Amino acid sequence: MRLRPAMRERASDAAVTAVAVVLGLLMLRSAQVDPMPGQHVHLPSDLAVGGAACLVLLLFRRRWPVQVALLLSVGDLLASSAMGATAMGLFTLASHRPWRVALAVAGLNAVRVLVTFRLAGTDREYVESVTVVLLVYAVIVAIGMLVRSRRQLVESLTERARQAEEGQRLRVEEARLLERERLAREMHDVLAHRISLLAVHAGALEFRADAPDEQRRAAGVIRRSAYEAMEDLREVIGVLREAAPGAQPERPQPTLTDLPALVEESRRAGAHVTLDERVADPEKVPARVGRHAYRIVQEGLTNARKHAPGARVRVTVEAVGPFLAIEIDNPLPPGPRPPALPGAGAGLVGLAERVGMIGGTLDHGLSPEGRFRLAARLPLPDA
Repeated sequence: MRLRPAMRERASDAAVTAVAVVLGLLMLRSAQVDPMPGQHVHLPSDLAVGGAACLVLLLFRRRWPVQVALLLSVGDLLASSAMGATAMGLFTLASHRPWRVALAVAGLNAVRVLVTFRLAGTDREYVESVTVVLLVYAVIVAIGMLVRSRRQLVESLTERARQAEEGQRLRVEEARLLERERLAREMHDVLAHRISLLAVHAGALEFRADAPDEQRRAAGVIRRSAYEAMEDLREVIGVLREAAPGAQPERPQPTLTDLPALVEESRRAGAHVTLDERVADPEKVPARVGRHAYRIVQEGLTNARKHAPGARVRVTVEAVGPFLAIEIDNPLPPGPRPPALPGAGAGLVGLAERVGMIGGTLDHGLSPEGRFRLAARLPLPDA
């Protein structure tokens, strides 16, 4: 179980303070066993100063690391047990501030150690004591710098991961919006065609000479309502038809009968595609279901061409009870899988939008045989 940031900080503060206490007691024991010339250890006062130094370290080391390190460097002049807190104060400084600041404070401590031991001991004791203390300080500062570098690296990687997730989320959202726009355009084409047919037939009935007056008036209402619906449709959805200047007009919306032409187009582009169509009468499949089936196969062929170039693709379209089942599968290329391209999976997100709109299901992934499989089931209306 991962700890929350505040709990991790408190645990880290407690661990650093515990190390300071252990180091301070070791230094106090050393001073009692082998005191320097003229050194007299008064245990109660020494422990009081050491305890106060550890308390300062525990409470303020994150907020004011520079000030705490400087204050503790004065404290170990008064008590041997405060040396542990001084060392951990340098560690905190090195792990929370740039290396220039850490080295500057560590240099001041080194000068203080040189002067203090020069005044207190003999030449032999001076060299031994200074060497040990400076080595301890150097190791502690180096460890603190390593901790800071690791923290910065983790923060950098976390930020990059967050940006990558945000980028993927935006790409998925963009794919959804693009697919909805595409669906709106298709809806505009289909509805405009059917409403215009309704208006034409209503107009023919309205102006039929032998039609009863009530029937002609009703046909007139239907014709005017159809034209008003056309105008509303143009205002609400027609704006999505706007394209860049010079863009080619879109072809009529495809249906299930256009699948062989789509497969043949992929074959001419160099793909190895096998189409297995098991629909008794494709023309009887509703246009909206056939249109979605066409887009699913189109996206599956595009994915196969992009991620498994040269692979043999198998397309199966079958009427299974009240559903139209579509399956596109292909073997994966040999060797390790390449890293995902930016925007990879956006097309599948769009297909999910499209299939969900008509109450179908979409499934994709690796099959037990190691082939990539894209499968959809689209509901067919009752015959």
